[in-house]
Amino acid sequence: MVTSSEEQLRLVTDNMVDLVLQMDTQAVFQYFTQSVTRLLGYRIEEVLGKYAFDFVHPDDRDDAMNAFQEAIKTGRGMVEARILHNEGHYIWMELIGNVFFTENGNVKGIIMGGRDITERKRMQEALVSASQRLNDIIDFLPDATLVIDKEGQIITWNRAIESMTGVKAEEMLGKGNYEYALPFYGERRPLLIDLALHPDLEREKTYTTIHRTGDIIIGESYTPALAPGNVHLSATASVLRNSRGEIIAAIECIRNNTDRKNMEERLQRAEKMEALGVLAGGVAHDMNNVLGVLVGYSELLLREFPEGSRAGKYAKSILQGGERAAAIIQDLLTMARRGVSVSKTVNLNRIVSDFLKSPEFELVKLHHPDVLIRSQFETDLFNIKGSPVHLFKTIMNLLSNAVESIRGGGEVTIKTENRYVDVPIPGYENTQEGEYVVLAVSDTGAGISPVDLGRIFEPFYTKKVMGRSGTGLGLAVVWGTVKDHGGYIDVRSKENQGSTFTMYFPATRQALSEGDQDLSPEAYQGRGESILIVDDVEAQRMLAATILESLNYRVATAASGEDAVEYLKTHKADLIVLDMIMDPGIDGLDTYRRILEIHPQQKAIVVSGFAKTERVEAAQKLGAGEYVIKPYVIGKLGMAVRKEFEREEPPTGTSVF
Repeated sequence: MVTSSEEQLRLVTDNMVDLVLQMDTQAVFQYFTQSVTRLLGYRIEEVLGKYAFDFVHPDDRDDAMNAFQEAIKTGRGMVEARILHNEGHYIWMELIGNVFFTENGNVKGIIMGGRDITERKRMQEALVSASQRLNDIIDFLPDATLVIDKEGQIITWNRAIESMTGVKAEEMLGKGNYEYALPFYGERRPLLIDLALHPDLEREKTYTTIHRTGDIIIGESYTPALAPGNVHLSATASVLRNSRGEIIAAIECIRNNTDRKNMEERLQRAEKMEALGVLAGGVAHDMNNVLGVLVGYSELLLREFPEGSRAGKYAKSILQGGERAAAIIQDLLTMARRGVSVSKTVNLNRIVSDFLKSPEFELVKLHHPDVLIRSQFETDLFNIKGSPVHLFKTIMNLLSNAVESIRGGGEVTIKTENRYVDVPIPGYENTQEGEYVVLAVSDTGAGISPVDLGRIFEPFYTKKVMGRSGTGLGLAVVWGTVKDHGGYIDVRSKENQGSTFTMYFPATRQALSEGDQDLSPEAYQGRGESILIVDDVEAQRMLAATILESLNYRVATAASGEDAVEYLKTHKADLIVLDMIMDPGIDGLDTYRRILEIHPQQKAIVVSGFAKTERVEAAQKLGAGEYVIKPYVIGKLGMAVRKEFEREEPPTGTSVF
């Protein structure tokens, strides 16, 4: 049976999934399809003649009315709104209305289609919620983070990057054209995040370190525009993909690792210095043996010739040349951290004052007459345990560095002060808390470039005027001296703004050490006592024997520790002059231990080309007396021997090993 067109239309509309309704220009319902029951739970007669907006959620009512008015005016309106269900809850519907007209062209009402979008809304809300959670996570990440879309526009700029750059998110969101590079480099240029989106091998070369694994790229770079300047950053960037694997954006996380970079450079410098120190120490030890002979015999020769004689002048010139060479060796040992004997209680004010009265200081002023040199002393400066010779040389090197950095007129300031340190000194995470004596040398010179700043403590790396810098080892001596004094050094410098070297030395409350008295040769003449010299270097043995024989001692020699032990099994010696470092065979400490088993009260002095070590101190605890640093000098060796003979307290014997 064939139905009429009207019946066919009703059959179609009643079986539609979506809702179809009609209302007049006053928003009163005039018609519903059967789907109103399926979607909203109402029977048709329950809603016909009702005011449409009574069924709209109050929060959506204004939007629905605006859409209704838009349809009346323009012929079409659309809105998403929550509609009241017969059971009392609301469902989300997408409503699209079109006007229909009377025969004379007036608007008669609106026919509207409605679709249940509750599930879609729920998914959207879940997506928005997830997106918000992700944004919150990114916003609170400790690392500075930005996200850009495929077009290079910023869509995320978190709090950490606000703090790092000083630029707020509202100033940056939506910006493109490499705007985000300005706070870092002061110019528009690709960042690591751009290299994640668009690899560029040439641009990657500008990074100090870069590594790519799949979509992830890791890089490090210096950034000149970030305060305080030349900040070193490490960053990780990656593309972001959708569920289909398509790239939709990129993200970059940035971290300030300037402190870590500085620590790495300090560690590398320390390792380099350690390696150079081992080399320098070995060279210095061998050179000390050679120079010791030169200095010792030239001093003996000088005593043989009449004062003012030509031969005496030659001997004196040889002696002075040898002493200068010995000073260079001591600088090498200082750099190797094997030449500083921190044994005296000293005051830096006195050492600085002595330097300012020295010929070395006069030479500095002669070469730099336009530089004003000031000193600022703490009135009641604490004492430190230190080596006056090495501290004096440290001051000399720093002052020489400072004045030579100044072109034309300028100022250099040497300052001392007491300071209690309770926070880490830059570059030293494990700074010991306590009282320190601070020595600072500041200048108004050209400053030090970041490249040079990382190398200034390397041996022979210098930009000073050659021939005016003592040994030519520059700041390596300073570095070694500060380390051997248990101190710290902090260098601050900017190009064209000058430099400040600040050294921290642990303070002591001990009183100042008494200086050695200058005695006449008669004071250290021997009285026929017997001495055994133990040294593995023949030239050193013979030199020491010659010096002590000239001082009226009876001398025997041994070429090794083992030979000395064998000798003393059948002989006696009033005193042993014992070299600490002998190779091959047993060293001075082990030799002394074996000798004490034979002669428990044996007197001894210890000699070496290096600074006092733990093994030297162990030998002194066993009973050895004075410690003498080579090269042999008549007065120094003679006084050490004489002091040991005149020492009243007996050695402690063999109780400590």
